[in-house]
Amino acid sequence: MPVLQQQLLRWLPIGACLLVLGCANPPAPPPSSSTPVISSLTPDQANGIAIHALGLVGTPYRYGGNTPEGGFDCSGLIGYVYRSSVGQVPPRTVARMAGFGRPVAMSEIRTGDLVLFGPSTPSHAGIYVGSGRFVHAPSTGGEVRLDRLDGVYWSRQAMQARRP
Repeated sequence: MPVLQQQLLRWLPIGACLLVLGCANPPAPPPSSSTPVISSLTPDQANGIAIHALGLVGTPYRYGGNTPEGGFDCSGLIGYVYRSSVGQVPPRTVARMAGFGRPVAMSEIRTGDLVLFGPSTPSHAGIYVGSGRFVHAPSTGGEVRLDRLDGVYWSRQAMQARRP
C-alpha cells in the first residue's frame, strides 16, 4: 500500500471525528455589532484543511519541498494544503505569511488558522487542527508531524496566529 494511503488510513478516524462531531471548532458565537466577522473560511473548509493536513503526517521533510511526493518544508506544506483544500495560495515564505490574512489572538485560534513561531520575524509555521494541536514540517531529517502548542518546546517559542 502506498505511503500516502497508509497515512490517510491512519488519520481517517481523527478526521471523521473532526468532521462529523465538529470537535475541531467550538461553535462560533453569532456575530453582533461588537464582534467583527474575520474568517473567510467556512467551518467545512476549515475542517477540510485540518483533515488534509493530518493526512500528510509522516511525509518526509525537504527544504523547499511543496508536494507529498517530493516532501515538504513548513511553508510548502501550508501552501499545498491551502491550495488543494480551498484554492487559496498563501505566501511561499514564513516571513511573508506574517502578513497573510488577519491576526488572531491565541485565545481565539480556530481550526484552519496558521500558527507562526519566532520573535519579530517568524521562522516556522504550521496549521492549527484543533484541541491545542498543529501540523507542521519541522526540520531536515524529520517528517510532517502533529504537535501540541503547549508542548515543552513550542510553548516556549514566540507564537502568533493568522486567519486567512
